[in-house]
Amino acid sequence: MGASLNDVKHRITSTKKTRQITNAMEMVSQAKLNQIQKHTTSYDQYASQVKAVVLHLAQSHFLDGLTKPSGNSAKNESSTKRTAYMIITSDRGMVGSYNSNVIRETNEFIEKHSGDSSDYQVLAIGGNGADFYKKRGVNVSYEYRGVSDVPTFVEVGEIVKTATKMFDNGAFDELYVCYEHFVNRLTSRFRAEKMLPIDSEAFESEASQDIETKELTAAYDVEPSESDVLDVILPQYSESLVYGAILDAKTSEHASSSTAMKSASDNADDLISSLELQYNRARQAAITTEITEITGGQEALSQ
Repeated sequence: MGASLNDVKHRITSTKKTRQITNAMEMVSQAKLNQIQKHTTSYDQYASQVKAVVLHLAQSHFLDGLTKPSGNSAKNESSTKRTAYMIITSDRGMVGSYNSNVIRETNEFIEKHSGDSSDYQVLAIGGNGADFYKKRGVNVSYEYRGVSDVPTFVEVGEIVKTATKMFDNGAFDELYVCYEHFVNRLTSRFRAEKMLPIDSEAFESEASQDIETKELTAAYDVEPSESDVLDVILPQYSESLVYGAILDAKTSEHASSSTAMKSASDNADDLISSLELQYNRARQAAITTEITEITGGQEALSQ
């Protein structure tokens, strides 16, 4: 009985130490979540303005000739499109079902969009996604690990430049950004947004979804030229789209981590309560046994 009591006591101590760790990790994730939410709020204002300008350019038919850039213009129009998917996951674990949800939803989207074709590639932002697709023989043509907890615009600028260069060089014909959109601290939803090519077709659904356009005119007087305007605004749009997606994904990651650590702490509390009850019962049984043995000994001596 003594060995059993010591074993239970050791498990209680070990579980309490684990709870201290998960509590600390929950607090860290919560702090990161609060920090990135403040950053995202200010950035959303900029991103919405850039998106509004590009949408208006599309409505004004400025983008009609941009369905394919010069690097892809020689491609046979009748051939199958080669698609790339920029998949945003985390580098670390202990984030609940965050990574598995992104990968599962992305695989379903790839199956619907690319069908049985294996002629697609992955641009992996985050180690979990990169490792998953590499192990399964998928063409991971680019990977980026170590995204900051609150990503900087400089980080994303390098990612966008690489993706745009690959597109211009004909590595693929279209690029989708796949990630978990933050809804609230308990909920996130999968999104797959077309990043490249930038053309009027890419914005047909935007008018009915994110941006109010009823009171805005689609007429522009351009100076010095349309091409100069597009050379400035389109790279900004691409950067804002990817940066916004990575910010959004990181927000979901921190929320998922916080929720997972809270769940782990709650489970540890339940286990500690159960173990303490088990320990107290075993201790009470041991004491009762000792009292019974003492009483029996006394009765034997008195006879």
